[in-house]
Order: sequence, then structure tokens, then C-alpha cells
Amino acid sequence: MSRRRAAQQGERRVSVDVIWSHEMLRIRSVGGPFTIPRLAFKGTAALARADAMGLLEESDQGLALDATIFGRLAARLRKARIGGTVVPTLSAVAKDPALFEQCLDQLNDALEASPVPSTEWTRLLRVLDRESLARLLGISQASIRRYAATARETPDEVAARLHWLALIVGDLAGAYNEIGIRQWFERKRTQLGGRAPAQLLIGRWKPDDAGPQQVRALAAALSGSPAT
Repeated sequence: MSRRRAAQQGERRVSVDVIWSHEMLRIRSVGGPFTIPRLAFKGTAALARADAMGLLEESDQGLALDATIFGRLAARLRKARIGGTVVPTLSAVAKDPALFEQCLDQLNDALEASPVPSTEWTRLLRVLDRESLARLLGISQASIRRYAATARETPDEVAARLHWLALIVGDLAGAYNEIGIRQWFERKRTQLGGRAPAQLLIGRWKPDDAGPQQVRALAAALSGSPAT
């Protein structure tokens, strides 16, 4: 299934009452301009991605998806150096669906391209236990403890793998709860030649490698994510 087709199917699944899975991001109500299905889909995708990257706080669980939502998150995104002028522009163009959609696309692209290990460690350790995360990243549990505690700076290649996992978790957040996400990595998939996603994330892999690309594509297709 192509990602474009998956995204179209995802748009059809979005309704005015968008509820994300248990223990993951919840959206309790939807207001303008997100009453347009494709904007609701792209908006929830951006929020799920930001949540998986650790850019939301626990108090943000149970959000109203409306024109003010990204304005309230602007300070955190700015601190992480994500979004630049895009986030402020979202509020300014909320009454223009075409421009608003362009800004949402730019924000999703910015989140995709922006590893934030300082927050991603904490968030992913809530979803995946330290042993599983160490195995998926190809590093030791001791290294995770040091990097997560900022006792040592996360190397760029580890940060890239960590961010890729965060993006996968964000893709899955609308379809699975945290238990389901953990199990998803271990279940064999026909689309992966009978292998489990975890089996394609071995050693010092890079996001551009074929295996990790297949895993991300599968997560995007299952959840209807507009991943690029």
C-alpha cells in the first residue's frame, strides 16, 4: 500500500471526535479549522509526532484540537528549535484552509527532520522498557542511562536512531496503546517477509537503510500517517 493511499485512508477515518489510544495522546474535541477532515488528520499527526518526541507535557493529554493548540505549544517547539516561523503563522492563517494546510505540512516536515534526544529519551522510555530500547538502538542499557540523564551527550548516530523510533511510535500512536506499540515491534509481519520490525532494527543501523525504511513505511501504512 502506498503512503499516499494510506494517508487518504487515514483522512477518511478522522471524525469530529478524534480519540487517541490509552496512555498516548488524547484529543477530546475538535474545533475550526480542524473540522475539515484532512486538516484534522494532519493536525493530529503533528501532535502525535510531537508527543512521541517528548515535546508535550502530561497536562497536554486530553487536548482540544482547535486554532489555538499550536500557539500553546509554540514555546516548547521554539525551545527545541523546531518550526521557526511556521507555528506563529498557523494561528494567523487559521481561517484560510489552503494556507493552514501548507503550514501543517511544513510543521510535520520540521518535526520529521529534527531529532531532540533531550526529550525523546524520557518519552520513549515510557513506551519501551530500557532493555528493548537498548536492543532497538544497538547500544547498552548503561549508555541509555547516561544519555537519558544527560551525563553524556547523545552521539549524532544514536540520536538519529532514537528519533527514527520516535517517529515510528508517533505513526503508531493513533492505532495502538503503549502495550500494543511494544508488541508491534516483536510480532512477525508478512509485509516484512515474515520478520518482526525489531529484526530489521539490529546493530548500528541508519534511518536511510532499507530495513528501517521498511519498518517506518509499515507503521505509516498501518496508522494512515502522512509520513514523508
